[in-house]
Amino acid sequence: MTKDKSIFIKNIYYMLSYAFTTLKESIYDDVQKESFDNIHNLFAAILAKGIGLQLKQGLYREYINRVENLPVVRGKIDMPGTIRNRLERRMVVTCDYDELSENNLLNQILKSTVLLLLRQKDVDEKYKAELKKEMLFFSEVNQIDLQHIRWSKIRFQRNNRTYQLLLAICQLLVEGSLLTTESGEYHLASFVDEQRMSRLYEKFILEYYAQEYGQRLKGFSSRALQIPWQLDDGYDELLPVMQTDITLTYGDQTLIIDAKYYERTLQTNFDVQTLHSGNMYQIFTYVKNKEAELQGTGHKVSGMLLYAKTDEDLVPDNVYQMSGNQISVKTLDLNQEFSEIQNQLNKIVKDHFGISFKQ
Repeated sequence: MTKDKSIFIKNIYYMLSYAFTTLKESIYDDVQKESFDNIHNLFAAILAKGIGLQLKQGLYREYINRVENLPVVRGKIDMPGTIRNRLERRMVVTCDYDELSENNLLNQILKSTVLLLLRQKDVDEKYKAELKKEMLFFSEVNQIDLQHIRWSKIRFQRNNRTYQLLLAICQLLVEGSLLTTESGEYHLASFVDEQRMSRLYEKFILEYYAQEYGQRLKGFSSRALQIPWQLDDGYDELLPVMQTDITLTYGDQTLIIDAKYYERTLQTNFDVQTLHSGNMYQIFTYVKNKEAELQGTGHKVSGMLLYAKTDEDLVPDNVYQMSGNQISVKTLDLNQEFSEIQNQLNKIVKDHFGISFKQ
């Protein structure tokens, strides 16, 4: 998608820093200053710093249920097992107890992902050396099959919230770019796949506006909202949920942004290039239903498709007036210095809401 990998990879770091604000902590300053020639070095550097901090705080532990034969009672006596031991003339008691352990899913994911990274040839030795030292503290943690992790089931609480960034990096690596060779060994692709980058792209834009404007300007909001269907009779059986990527609201104006990260921005039919029809239908539907919801309030609703720039010659930059609403199509170039990306995002807010902030 981009020609200069080092700039693009550094921008992934900045995107992650908005999506996961812990990356802005001082311990990651060295990572921010580095230049990376591949994505695995970036992720290895973040994991090395993050795991190091976690080790200082102590690895997360949780209660694991165990059923074991012991010479003394611990926890509850498991009667069927104990009776079986007596019949076999073994002088032990079967006990059912909970043990506080580091050998839990979060630490297992960390260890298994790091060991995968350590087998990659394109990860620099300095990161490998640091990660290897840290793995010595994971001796009691088991490896797991990374392909069978149910990421959506993982829940973070107050006592394990520091793992959120680390697990997000693991998920990007594992779920987005894990490949299997013919011999059955794992290796990692060069870049995170389109689907995962698309999610990061959406979350970055949402959090950028929430942090840079929502936290600084009273009344400004950046949220991912659901838009209710405006139905004549209220019947909504089988209708899909209208979930926006980013909805910006300030005063009497709303801008709905659909963030799109594709390998190809345009579709081609009979040698004619056009915008993806489904994208246009979707944003138009969002805008018209939101407008109908706010009817009579004087609120103005606009929509935008915000594509990540590709290497295509034609770069969409269009504004359309459709049935009383403005629908624009813009392109965000991720292959430039991050300050320029900020300028592009700030210009969107300035053009639609008349707000101008200096970074």
